[in-house]
Amino acid sequence: MDFADEITLTGLRVFGRHGVYEVERREGQYFVVDATLYVSTAAAAASDDVADTVHYGDVAERIAAIVAGEPVNLLEALAERIADELLENDGVRMVAVTVHKPDAPIALPFADVAVTIRRTRSDAQLGWEPRP
Repeated sequence: MDFADEITLTGLRVFGRHGVYEVERREGQYFVVDATLYVSTAAAAASDDVADTVHYGDVAERIAAIVAGEPVNLLEALAERIADELLENDGVRMVAVTVHKPDAPIALPFADVAVTIRRTRSDAQLGWEPRP
C-alpha cells in the first residue's frame, strides 16, 4: 500500500485552556492546529466515495475536542495527544501536527510560537511490510 498521499487541514482555530501559568488555564486562549495525514487516496479516488478516505470533517472535530478538552502544560503534550488520536484511524500511516499558540505569554513582540511533531504508526499496527 502506498502512503505518499496527504490530507492536510490548516488553521483550525479552537479555544482551549492549556499552559504552564494559572492565568492561561483560567482565562484560556485560542490555539491553531495544522495537521497533515499521510494516507493512500487510491481507493477513494477510484470509488469517489467518502467512506474510502479519511474524512477531514471528522479529523477537524476530533482535533477540536482535544484542544477544547483536558488542559496540558505544554504544546508538545497537546500535539502528542492530537497525533495519537489521528493515528487511531486505520488509514493513517503518519501524521505531522503543528500546534500554534499565537497569544503565548511572551514579553516581546512576536508573530507566533508553534510546536510541530511527526509520528508514525508502527508497522505491526498497520500490517504493513517495509520495502527491502
